[in-house]
Amino acid sequence: MTFPGSSILRETVTMLLAGGQGERLYPLTAHRSKPSVPFGGKYRIIDFALSNCLNSGLRRVYVLVQYKSDSLNQHLLEAWSIFNPELGEYIYSIPPQRKFNNDWYLGTANAIYQNLNLFSQEKKVNWVLILSGDHIYKMDYMKMLQYHIDMNADLSMSCIEVPKEEADRFGIVGVNNKYEVTTFIEKPTKPPEIPDKPGYCFVNMGIYIFNSDVLKDIFKEMESEKIKAHDFGNDIIPFMVKSNRKVVAYKFFDENKKSKPYWKDIGTIDSYFASSMDLISVIPEFNFYDQSWPMRTYQYQFPPAKTVSHEGERVGRTLNSLICDGSIVSGGLVERSLLGPNVRVNSFAYVTDSIIMNNCNIGRHARIRRAIIDKNVNIPEGYEIGFDLENDKKKFTVTESGIVVIGKDQTLPG
Repeated sequence: MTFPGSSILRETVTMLLAGGQGERLYPLTAHRSKPSVPFGGKYRIIDFALSNCLNSGLRRVYVLVQYKSDSLNQHLLEAWSIFNPELGEYIYSIPPQRKFNNDWYLGTANAIYQNLNLFSQEKKVNWVLILSGDHIYKMDYMKMLQYHIDMNADLSMSCIEVPKEEADRFGIVGVNNKYEVTTFIEKPTKPPEIPDKPGYCFVNMGIYIFNSDVLKDIFKEMESEKIKAHDFGNDIIPFMVKSNRKVVAYKFFDENKKSKPYWKDIGTIDSYFASSMDLISVIPEFNFYDQSWPMRTYQYQFPPAKTVSHEGERVGRTLNSLICDGSIVSGGLVERSLLGPNVRVNSFAYVTDSIIMNNCNIGRHARIRRAIIDKNVNIPEGYEIGFDLENDKKKFTVTESGIVVIGKDQTLPG
């Protein structure tokens, strides 16, 4: 069965879960939630799910926030106030309001449960798309919606293929030959393989489409049976499979147009650093430059990036790097790095294999290697980071792989 695309869009509401604390990304999450962590120079992590919504034609979005949401709310207002409520379009930030039992959001499913009224009040909502705000990928949700409808499913789960030997790190979805979900197991030692692709397993991506009536009924049933319904992976999905609801797996189709599908849950500093560094490779796994699937964010009103060379050895150079608007490399050298907006690299400074976020100043003769420097940090003249890790550990966060992280607004010791 095929439905007109416009009808599907009009009858779909998106619930974007963006309250993640992101403890393993500390200190980048010391002042912000995980979805609002900067990524790729000028973006925030949440921009990728929101750009997917916009590119898919979905313009009715609720963003469920919780942990340290000031930065995220400001970003939503500045970058995403582009929908017209008069046309039935919106993006609203929804904080926890302790509607039931005086609880905050207790998990992914509980966050939806506490906000069922948001789509119960709509004139007509047939489908609810539930997303995570802390993943990096490109996806046309409209294709998944059509699949959900064609399969006559109660719940569709987007799944990505991984080799069987890597499956013990993920939540694995077991399916039959019709892609109907039969099991869902967290980090299994013996993961079920995909029937038509031996040697590979389906990983749950945390992207769900529910029939709205079914979703409300499931919550009522679990409540009446006094079954915990806090999390989709641990609670809702196993209950639906056990109750013989029609739960199907949707094979992820990557709009990134690469041979290997790209989907990243950036959970640690090391994975954040690796994913960021990939963006400056000759052929990055994630393609920012595809005009058919643009990534949207807030555009600062800064002038173009600039390099400045002076007399003698003071030559401003940037090599194999991403440099955002407003940044000036004045007589320094930047290589294999990402500079956010309004960064200043002064004469004789050296920055390599690093991420420098907005409004940072790198002093003359400073040297920085394999570091992440959050916003509004001034690196004094002659300062060194990343060359003596034992000394760095006394002052900063240093990961097991040797990435030095300096938090937002941090004042550097002498």
